Amino acid sequence: MTSYAPSIDIKTDQVERTIERCKERNIIIPTFAQQKDPSLIPAGITKELKDIGLWDVHPRNLFRITWKNDPVSGGFHGVNFLEIPQSLTGVRARIFGLVGKYFPTGAHKVGATYGCLAPRLVTGTFDPTSQKAVWPSTGNYCRGGAYVASLLACDSVAILPEEMSRERFDWLKQIGSEIFATPGCESNVKEIYDKCWELKAERGDKIVILNQFDEFGNAMWHYEITSAAIEEVLKDVMGSRDNFYAYVSATGSAGTIGAGERLKELYPASKLVASEALQCPTLLRNGFGGHRIEGIGDKHVPWIHNVRNTDFVVAIDDNDPMALIRLFNEEPGKELLRAKGVDADLVEQLELLGVSSISNLLSAIKLAKRNELDERDVIFTIFTDSMEMYESRLDEARAESGEYKKEQAELDWHLHLRGMKTDNMEELDHLGRMRIHNLKYYTWIEQQQKEVEELNAQWNNHKDYWPAHWKMTDKYDELIKAFNDKAGMLKKYE
Repeated sequence: MTSYAPSIDIKTDQVERTIERCKERNIIIPTFAQQKDPSLIPAGITKELKDIGLWDVHPRNLFRITWKNDPVSGGFHGVNFLEIPQSLTGVRARIFGLVGKYFPTGAHKVGATYGCLAPRLVTGTFDPTSQKAVWPSTGNYCRGGAYVASLLACDSVAILPEEMSRERFDWLKQIGSEIFATPGCESNVKEIYDKCWELKAERGDKIVILNQFDEFGNAMWHYEITSAAIEEVLKDVMGSRDNFYAYVSATGSAGTIGAGERLKELYPASKLVASEALQCPTLLRNGFGGHRIEGIGDKHVPWIHNVRNTDFVVAIDDNDPMALIRLFNEEPGKELLRAKGVDADLVEQLELLGVSSISNLLSAIKLAKRNELDERDVIFTIFTDSMEMYESRLDEARAESGEYKKEQAELDWHLHLRGMKTDNMEELDHLGRMRIHNLKYYTWIEQQQKEVEELNAQWNNHKDYWPAHWKMTDKYDELIKAFNDKAGMLKKYE
C-alpha cells in the first residue's frame, strides 16, 4: 500500500530567487519552534517589535504569529487564555479557551496560513516574484493569508462568500488583496472551490491555490503550536487529581481541530470533540444548509480532518451565539451578568469572544452537561477571534430587533446560555466515524480530483498516514534556518 507520506522536493533555483527577494525586503522567516517558544527569537528582534504595531504590515510581525503576544508591552509573555467559570457557564467543569485576538489581524488564522505558505517559500514551490497566493476561505483564513503574504512580499487573491461580515471585506481592501465574493454564506464552500478551478483555468501557473481544507500545513501548525500552548496552560492550571477531559473545536477547515491530535497523544484518555452549526449538520446528520456562525465553513468534510480520531460531534443552533453576542457586549447584558454573579473583570473580557468562539464555548458546556463533568474535569477550546470582526452584526441586530433591554438580556441568559441542552450531539463509535469519513468521497474524489486510494489510506492506514503529515515542522525548521543563513539577515542580531 502506498504510504502517501509527504515528501520535500526542493527547487534550488527558485529558493535562490526567493532569498534575493527577502534580502531586498528585509524579511526573516521565523522557525515554527520560535512561534511555539518566542524566547528562542533573537533579543534584537524582540526589541524591534516593541516599536512595531501588532497589526502593522511589517515583516518582523511574522515573529508575532504565536499565542504568546503581550499586547501591552509589545513583547511576549505566557499563553493568552481565558477561563470561563461556573458563574457564567452553569456547569461544574472548568472550561478554558486560548485567546486569538492578540495575533496580528486579531485572529489565530495567521498561524494556519503561515503553516501553508512558509514551507513553499523555503522549498521553492512558490515564486513570490511571479505568482499570487490564492486563499479560499469563509473569512479569517483569507485575511490571515493576505496578511502573511504581504509580510513575505507576496501578492494575494482572497475568495470568500459574499454574505460574510463587512469588516472582513473592508480589511481585505485595505491590505490590497484581490478579492472575489462568491455566492452564498458560510456554508457555500463548493462555490469557493468552483472559483478556484475557474481562476486556475484562466491564470495557470501564475497562481498557487492554498486551500485550507486540503492543505496539511494548516493542521500541522496547530498540531505543533496550538497544542503546545494548551499543554503549557494545562500544566499550570491542573492539580494532581484533575483530568483533562476534552478538546473542543469547530471543524471548519479541520486545521484548529488538528491540535487535538497531539493532545490525544499527550493525554490518551482525552476526547476530541468536533463542533458545527445545527443549521448545517453535516457531521451529525449528513445535512446541509446555511448558518450564521462565521468562520466554521461547512457542508462537507475537509480532506485534512482525521475523522477516525474524533470522539463527539456537537451541533450548535446559530440563534444561540447570535443572541449571546448581544448579552456579552451590550450594556444591559453586561449589567445582568454582573447581577448574576459573574466577575466584573470577566464581563469586560467577554468581547474577546467572537461568534464562533461563543459557539465553541457552548459546545464545551453541552459536553460538560452530557457527561456530568465536575470540578476536576478540564475542557479546552479555542476563542478564535473577537467581536472586533462582528460589530456590524451588532448593528444589524439593533436595526432588526431594536434597542437591547434588560428583559431581553434576562431571556437570553436563560434561553441561550443557562438553558443549553444536551440534544443534537453524538458520541461516535467506529461506524459513526466511518459514516463521516465516507462523506469525503463526494467532495474530494468526485469534485476535487483526489485519489480514492489516498482516501482509503486515510482510514485503513491511519496510524501511519496522519502522523506523517503532522510531524513535519522539524524538517521545515532546518530548511528555514538554512534559508535565513543564506539570506544573511540574521547576522546583525548575533
